[in-house]
Amino acid sequence: TDGSGNTHDATATVTVVDNIDPVAVAQDITVALDASGSASITTSDIDNGSSDNCTYTLSLDITSFDCDDLGANVVTLTATDGSGNTHDATATVTVVDNIDPTITAPAAVNVNVDSGTCAAALANVTLGTPTIADNCSATASNNAPASFPIGTTTVTWTVTDGSGNTATATQVVTVVDNIDPTITAPAAVSVNVDAGVCTTALANVPLGTPTTGDNCSVASTTNDAPAIFPLGATTV
Repeated sequence: TDGSGNTHDATATVTVVDNIDPVAVAQDITVALDASGSASITTSDIDNGSSDNCTYTLSLDITSFDCDDLGANVVTLTATDGSGNTHDATATVTVVDNIDPTITAPAAVNVNVDSGTCAAALANVTLGTPTIADNCSATASNNAPASFPIGTTTVTWTVTDGSGNTATATQVVTVVDNIDPTITAPAAVSVNVDAGVCTTALANVPLGTPTTGDNCSVASTTNDAPAIFPLGATTV
């Protein structure tokens, strides 16, 4: 514009650029696997106050985890603004499994004692296999003794997953004694009749003692000797 009021215009382009990087701020978190053995995260779980002078978006390099990721995992949070400026921040995502496995013990077992003993060795007892399940993986063990005594024994099965979560179930093992005892009768006895009678009272007959044996123990020994033995032979 001159002093007489004459004017002329010219235009120019002013290009505004954003060369300031956004700031990504990440925080460490812990996530738990679900019943299917998986877990997922979003940027809002990791973001801890990211910012930019303009507008920006956030992204993660890892968003899902499974049983192979138990423990500490490093993830990268990236902030990107509209001008393509970026900034990264890392955080530790600790993946945990706090879901107990499940177990169903095998059916009860009935077995006979081993020959010549009053017990059944573990090697001769077919315990079976428990049914186990877990969102990751688990193994089962039991506290079965090396030898099962006669009667009932409760076996406790324990399933343990890789994170130390456990569950238990019990199984009953019953050992029965199906082996007969043995007996050898005393030697034959010859006695005279008692004075004045034609018989002999039991008290005057030395029957002796039988030889007995059993794989467990002999509970009792009895006989059917009569109170009075008549003349002649009587089988006891």
